[in-house]
Amino acid sequence: MRLFCFGYGYSAEALARKLSPRLTEVAGTRTNPEMDPDLGAGARLAAYKGDGPSTGVKSLLAGTTHLLISIPPDLEGDAVLRDFADDLAGLSDLAWVGYLSTVGVYGDAKGEWVDETSSVRPLTERSLRRAEAERAWLDFGASTGRRVEVFRLAGIYGPGRSVIDSLRAGTARRIAKPGQVFNRIHVDDIARVLAAAIDTDTGHRVFNVSDDEPAPPEDVVAYAAELLGLPVPPTLPFETAGLSAVAASFWSECKRVKNGRIRRDLAVELLYPTYREGLRALTV
Repeated sequence: MRLFCFGYGYSAEALARKLSPRLTEVAGTRTNPEMDPDLGAGARLAAYKGDGPSTGVKSLLAGTTHLLISIPPDLEGDAVLRDFADDLAGLSDLAWVGYLSTVGVYGDAKGEWVDETSSVRPLTERSLRRAEAERAWLDFGASTGRRVEVFRLAGIYGPGRSVIDSLRAGTARRIAKPGQVFNRIHVDDIARVLAAAIDTDTGHRVFNVSDDEPAPPEDVVAYAAELLGLPVPPTLPFETAGLSAVAASFWSECKRVKNGRIRRDLAVELLYPTYREGLRALTV
């Protein structure tokens, strides 16, 4: 198996670790791979900023059997398809393409449950681009006969990227908004879902990747503080939190995300079904 990751970052690295016993080679792109040469963990990396076809990227694509895309779309659409669609279509051994999207494409469900059959109704420009990129990748699969699957991720956390880290750094804020909940997903569970999807063609082309329990963000911060033996930060009302426009846009939507498809059809049992198990593991 030869894995290529457009956007060799947090989730892609987790997948590479999960698949490592089966991989003959890992390659991918980063905006500035020379800035963090040790983070590649043996991957061959090329610089790519979504600014046009690159001979360096094209040379690393040769022989790819499995492809992961985690680069967000820009104002003009999906950069990978724009710059490399023909190259990807010409990969004779390409067996699977995974596109990492977001549950944000569902928009605001007023706190109700959504699953993969729910309507896609993005409210923000960012999520609208994601929905369009999803369609573009699924169209690529249909036109080329390649298996393309979309993974709609909830809020990602894990080692080095969680409320545990912000509490230890003294930067955590316990913001509360009545009725607001978010789903989350541990990065290692993302990798397990992707690996299961690679091995199992269910016929589905879209999967929600989320935990079992959508929870109020203030509860998550309080639980993490208790785990660490730190004072629980005071409650800060959303209206007075002074969030940036981008951050506030996440709070403008409220939904509860069902993950039954990954359990039922991919036979994935989450290592961290709620934030409690995930945060406890991060304190060990």
